[in-house]
Amino acid sequence: MDLNNPHTKFFKELAHCLAPLGQQLVNANNYVQRSVVIDRIQTNDREVIKAIIHNDYLRKNFTNDVNGTLVFNSAEFITALRQREYSYDGETQYRNFIGLTIDRRPIDDYAQENVELDFPYKDTVLKAGMSTTDVKHSNEPYLNKIIAKDEIIALTEPKAFCNTKQYGDIDPQQPNLLIKGNNLIALNSLASRYTNKIKLIYMDVPYYFKENKETDTFAYNSNFKLSTWLTFMENRLQAAFELLQDDGSIWIHVGEDGMHYLKVLCDQIFGVDRFVGTLPRKTRSGKSDVPFNFSQDFDWILVYTKTTNSDTAIVGRRVNRKYYETPDFPGRKWRTADLSKQTTTAERPNSDFTMVNPKTGKKYPVNPNRSWAVTKDTFQEYYDAGGIGFPDDYDFMKGEKPFRRVFKDEDDKKKKSSVASDLLLKDFVKALMNNAKTTKKDEFVKKQEFNYAKPEELMKAIISVTTDEGDLVMDCFSGSGTTAAVAHKMNRHYIAVEQIDNQLKLSEQRLINIINGQDKGGITKEVGWKQGGGFIYTELANKRAKLIDQVNAANSVDDVWKLIRNLKANDYQLNIQLSNLYQNNELVDLAAVKQAVVDILEPTQLYVQAANVNDPDEEIAPVDRQFTHDFYAGKELKINE
Repeated sequence: MDLNNPHTKFFKELAHCLAPLGQQLVNANNYVQRSVVIDRIQTNDREVIKAIIHNDYLRKNFTNDVNGTLVFNSAEFITALRQREYSYDGETQYRNFIGLTIDRRPIDDYAQENVELDFPYKDTVLKAGMSTTDVKHSNEPYLNKIIAKDEIIALTEPKAFCNTKQYGDIDPQQPNLLIKGNNLIALNSLASRYTNKIKLIYMDVPYYFKENKETDTFAYNSNFKLSTWLTFMENRLQAAFELLQDDGSIWIHVGEDGMHYLKVLCDQIFGVDRFVGTLPRKTRSGKSDVPFNFSQDFDWILVYTKTTNSDTAIVGRRVNRKYYETPDFPGRKWRTADLSKQTTTAERPNSDFTMVNPKTGKKYPVNPNRSWAVTKDTFQEYYDAGGIGFPDDYDFMKGEKPFRRVFKDEDDKKKKSSVASDLLLKDFVKALMNNAKTTKKDEFVKKQEFNYAKPEELMKAIISVTTDEGDLVMDCFSGSGTTAAVAHKMNRHYIAVEQIDNQLKLSEQRLINIINGQDKGGITKEVGWKQGGGFIYTELANKRAKLIDQVNAANSVDDVWKLIRNLKANDYQLNIQLSNLYQNNELVDLAAVKQAVVDILEPTQLYVQAANVNDPDEEIAPVDRQFTHDFYAGKELKINE
C-alpha cells in the first residue's frame, strides 16, 4: 500500500495546503510531488514554506518558537517527506518500521551509500609490553595514540640486529634462531626471509581473563581488556600467517574465557575454510569452589592452515612398526601384514585355493571364512615381487599362515595416518595432572620456578604430527623455550622469539644444555637425544634501551633533563611530549621525573631500521652489521667475531 496518499494524515494535510500552488506540487490525483517540494524547501521557496507553516498540524510538528520568532525545521520536514511509511501523528514516527536510522531515515534508504560499524582503534597497531613487571601493563598503548603514522608504518620495516652470538654448530642456510624483541616487530622483520617457509607455528598466547587479576602468576601480562586483547592478537596473527607454508599449520593455545572470541577473529583473518580443528587439553581434575558450581578443567588449541584444499594432509602420524632385514632382501627392511580378506571363498571363488611355498613345498590351505587377498592368477606375480612370504622360510618367524610382505620404503611413500582430535587428551592427561603444569621430567624448568611451562611431551605430539625432520618450526611467544628445546631434540629447525629477559636467559641456557648433552629431562630419553647442533642468539637493535637505562641510572633531575635536551631535533618524534614534561615544574621528585620520562619513551621503544645499520650514530657492532646484511639478503648466516 502506498502511504503517500491523501489518507495518510501527514500527506493529507500537506496536499491540502500546497494544492492551491499548482499541480507541480500536488497532482490531479491529489498526490504530493515529493521531489519538487523538497527542492523548493531546500531553495528556501517562501511561498511553499509560508503555505506549510500556515497549516495548524504541520506548524505544530515542524516549527519551534524561539523568543517569539517562528523557526521552520526544514531538515526534519524533508526527512518526513522522504519516508514512504511516515505517519507523524504525535504518537509514532513509523507505522511498521523497526531498525537503525541515520537522521531519522532507515539505513535502507542509503542504498547507494556505504554504512559500516566503526569503533576506535579498529585498524591500529597494538605493540604492547608483555612483562607483568611492566609499569604500563594495566594500560596497554595503542600506537596511533602515541606516535606518528609514519612511525607506525615503520614498525613493519626490517630491523637491525645486535648482540649476535653463536652456540654450537649451525646450518648456515637454515640456522636455529633465538631472537630477543617485541614479537610483532620480529614477525614483520622475519617476513623478508621466511615468508611461506614455516611448516608449524605454535603460539602459547597470553590468556584473556574475564576478571582482572591483582596478582598475575602467568609470565606474560594477562590483564588485557577484551578489545585490547583481540587487537593484540589480530596484529600478530596477521603477521604470522604470511610466514606459513601452504601446507603448514598454526596452533594457538588459549584459555576458556578467550577461546570463542579468538575463534571468530581467526575465522576473519584466516578464513573459515582454513579451520582445521579444536583440541582440548585437560589441565586439572576439578575444583569445588567455582562459578555456577561448574569446574572448567580444559584449555584449548585452535588449529588453522594456509591451504583451502581440505584434501591436503595438514597433520598425520607415522605408526611405529617392527621391521625385519633379511639376506634375501638386502637393504630393504620389511614387515608382515595380513594376507586374507573378510570375505568367504564362496564370495571370492578365484581366491579359493591352497597356497604352496615355492621354496619348501609346504602347503597352506585357505580358510573358507577368510579368502586370500590374492587370486590363483595373481599369486605368482605378487610372490616374484617379494609381496608374499611364508613362516617356514625364516627361523625367527612364528605363525602358521602366509603373510603379505610390506617394504619400509613403500610405507615411507604412503600418506600419514589421520590424527584424532583427542590426541592430547589420550597421550598427556597423566603428565598434565599436577599443580605446576610441568611433567616430573622437566627438571630444568622446575628449578627455574617457571610456572605454566608447557611439558615437552605436549610439544612433541604437536611437532610429530605436523612436521618431518628438517622442517621449520616457529614459536613467537617462546617463554621458557619448550618449543625450541623439543624441536632441537627432534631434529627440526626452529625460530623462537621472546622479549622478557628472565625467560630469554632461561631459554638460552636450556638450549646450551641440550647442545652440550647436559639436558636429561623432557623427551630426551624417549627420542634418544645425546648432544649436538647449535643456534644463533640475536636481538632486535632497540633505540630506547640505552636511553632508558641512562634515565634510570641518573643521579639527579638535572641529569634527566640533560639527557632529554641532548636528543636530536628529529629523534623519536617525541620532542613535544618531552618538552611539555620538561616545562612541568610540578615534577621535582627524581623518581617521579624518571618514571614520567620512561612512560613516554617505553611504550614506543623503536628499533633501528635495517637500512640504517651502517649509520655510526646507531652504534651497531661490525659483526651485527654483517649479520643484518646477510639475513635480509638471504645469504648464509655465519657469525664472524
